Amino acid sequence: MEWPAGIRFDAPLWLLTLALVPLVVMLRHRRSIAFWVVPFAGAWARRESSRFSRRPLLLAGAGLALLAGALARPQRLTQRQGAHRQGYDLMLAVDLSGSMLTEDYARGGHPINRLEAIKPVLKAFADRRPDDRIGLVIFAGRAYTLAPLTRDHAWLSRQIDQLQIGRIEEGTAIGDGVGLALMRLERLERLAAAGGERRLGSFIVLLTDGANNRGALNPTEAAQLARLSAIPVYALGIGHSGKVSVPIIDDQGRRQGYRKEESDLDEGALRQIAETTGGHYFRADDVGAIQAAFAAIDATRKREFTARAEYVTTELFPWLAVPATVLLGLAALLLPARFGNLTRSSAHVPVA
Repeated sequence: MEWPAGIRFDAPLWLLTLALVPLVVMLRHRRSIAFWVVPFAGAWARRESSRFSRRPLLLAGAGLALLAGALARPQRLTQRQGAHRQGYDLMLAVDLSGSMLTEDYARGGHPINRLEAIKPVLKAFADRRPDDRIGLVIFAGRAYTLAPLTRDHAWLSRQIDQLQIGRIEEGTAIGDGVGLALMRLERLERLAAAGGERRLGSFIVLLTDGANNRGALNPTEAAQLARLSAIPVYALGIGHSGKVSVPIIDDQGRRQGYRKEESDLDEGALRQIAETTGGHYFRADDVGAIQAAFAAIDATRKREFTARAEYVTTELFPWLAVPATVLLGLAALLLPARFGNLTRSSAHVPVA
């Protein structure tokens, strides 16, 4: 039984006992029956103090009514709109070769290097996808896992903040970067399948400014492996084309000047990776283009939200049980006085 106000009774049959209350009141006026049904009902029927004699009956009746309501277990139902969320598993594969120090981006009117340009965009992308497990692979001459797949995006942001150039041997192993990211995703997919966990899928975001010149896997082989695993790769080509200024850094990490180099971004290889795997290639030659690329990826791989109504149940029986106990207790306290009067009166009745 539910009421429009959101109140329901979990055991409504107890409300039938409310019929006993008017029955007791009716029997009060039929003393011959009341003596059999309600113990000591004669004490309530005495007429020398009709107002006082009604008080225990009224208290007991009200207490019984509240007790019946408490036993029926009234509950308040509050509807709350919930959502069942499912996310993706994705790996970020970030190029940390020396060319990522090229200062061909700008922020606030000041030149910044390519790594500085992508860091805040990576963190903002992770923040917008709280239901995704995100990991981070870094590569230069070799590929390494810096962060395994995790939902702790605050920790992941700290790892992104600590990205630096020069900690990996020089080179650009794009194929190895994609291959390692693929291994991480495949391993987690197997674990999720074994545990019965359902995810929306997996994908890789690749960011590089160069051409593959190191590593065990070439980009074509890595793309074929990703295609076989049905894992798309979204590739971002970083940096300007043509001649760019690359800073000269000494062994102590100090800038000694600049040298002009030709940008060696291999857009053809990145397009092939994206097309082979079912992803997309983005040319990101300024900060706005990087942000637009990640916004497009975010829109393409949307999270799934399945809305459902949830109900929060609040038990209300204590609000009836406590006053019921008090009223019945008061009725019991008043009865002995009446029984005593009845007993004393009976003691003075002459015996024939």
